Amino acid sequence: MARDAVLRLHDITKRFGKLIANDAVSLSLHRGEVVALLGENGAGKTTLMNILFGQYTADQGAVEVFGQTLPPGNPRAALDAGVGMVHQHFTLAGNMTVQENITLGVQPLFSLRSGTQTARKRIIELSERFQLKVNPDARVGSLTVGERQRVEILKALYRDVKILILDEPTAVLTPQETEDLFATLRQAIANGLSIIFISHKLHEVMAISDRVVVLRHGKLVGEMDTKDTDPKAMSAMMMGTSATPPDIVPAQPGGVLLQLDRVSTADIGNAPGLKSISLALRAGQITGLAGVSGNGQAALADLVGGMQAPDAGTLTVNGDTPTSWTPREAVAKGIARIPEDRHKTGTIADFDLTENAILERYNSSDFSASGWLNWRSARDYANGIIEKYDVRCPGADTRIRLLSGGNMQKLILGRVLEAGPQIILANQPVRGLDIGAVNYVHSQLLAARDAGAAVLLISEDLDEIITLSDVIHVISEGRLSPGFTRGEMTPPELGIWMAGHRFEEAAVAS
Repeated sequence: MARDAVLRLHDITKRFGKLIANDAVSLSLHRGEVVALLGENGAGKTTLMNILFGQYTADQGAVEVFGQTLPPGNPRAALDAGVGMVHQHFTLAGNMTVQENITLGVQPLFSLRSGTQTARKRIIELSERFQLKVNPDARVGSLTVGERQRVEILKALYRDVKILILDEPTAVLTPQETEDLFATLRQAIANGLSIIFISHKLHEVMAISDRVVVLRHGKLVGEMDTKDTDPKAMSAMMMGTSATPPDIVPAQPGGVLLQLDRVSTADIGNAPGLKSISLALRAGQITGLAGVSGNGQAALADLVGGMQAPDAGTLTVNGDTPTSWTPREAVAKGIARIPEDRHKTGTIADFDLTENAILERYNSSDFSASGWLNWRSARDYANGIIEKYDVRCPGADTRIRLLSGGNMQKLILGRVLEAGPQIILANQPVRGLDIGAVNYVHSQLLAARDAGAAVLLISEDLDEIITLSDVIHVISEGRLSPGFTRGEMTPPELGIWMAGHRFEEAAVAS
């Protein structure tokens, strides 16, 4: 290309034991260019970017930025060279404020008031310009997942980077927020910013990238200009075959398995609680919950999963109203959960796959007798999940923190479905997954529905909600809309509910 190369990766190879994460990968990035790095979960994308950013050291190969070879395993050198990275999984300190997280490593925590005010002013200016609204004084631990992602992006932009690595940056943004982010990124690109963009949302790849690079099983298998390809061709190159979405047949709903009657919960920090909501989850039905991030989805998920009890109203499960409501009680009642944050609440990082596979069933007769764990049975169970759900890993004794996010999600999905649950809480079940994994997760949720499970699907992807759900509710500021049957509402009509306007009209009418 005529433009100067700002980045070159030369024959990068990285092994984790027997697993070859990157196999002699070479690529380049030019000034003012967006290169989309594509591949299935576990293809080696994030590992490659962590090597570029200095968080991993390659077994062989070199990283060259603006003509200078970076010292391996040195994030400070990457930052000083103008490289910034927005991680797929957050690297924020929950006990610090937004401003402290953004300026960490750039200025002292206890800087003079003038310096602090200058930093605050710049953060507010960046958040407004990039449509990444967040309170600089808020504790990160009190923020929603979507708000934390905004902080990650602001943290990189604050450092005035020349090369920006975006690893699934829009996974928790609404479509409108994504459009706003892309519009501002295009301005920065016109001023010379270069971007490596990792995403499983191929329509976003088509919208923002100039060139596509595809990895499969750690190897570079294709490279092309975006204008010369399409989502179907990119998907086929990523998977080695074409992607086929599952067939969806009409549901045959049965009785109510979980009932909420005028339930309310308290607000937690900036996150709204539930405001006198009523909801019925029926056997053999997928109930979708649509809404903009941070509007009460977390409160509803915590309630169903036993993390929070109602402050008012009634929760009924299988015709029984529990006197106490805890995670242990929820599991005993046949509720299984696919949590929103697979790292924080879905797995234990330093446990291996076997230990994580039996986390919620370790004391069952399948794995325990007379107070002793049957590790052979547990390992056989984990290996069965690994094989059936295509969890790509060296083995069941692998620490789960070494897996890609997508493969962690597959293990959680297997753990949930193999237990034969009556009620499934699926909270953002395909966030960060490739198209093949998305289709597989969707097919498994539909199979669970058809086997008689009641599924509560919480997603900020409206297309996913519309495609899978038999009944759709919208949540806004903790309020719940009536249920809409499949095909009853168009996306724009649901969007009006998501913005809160229909709730206001209903309140005026009443």
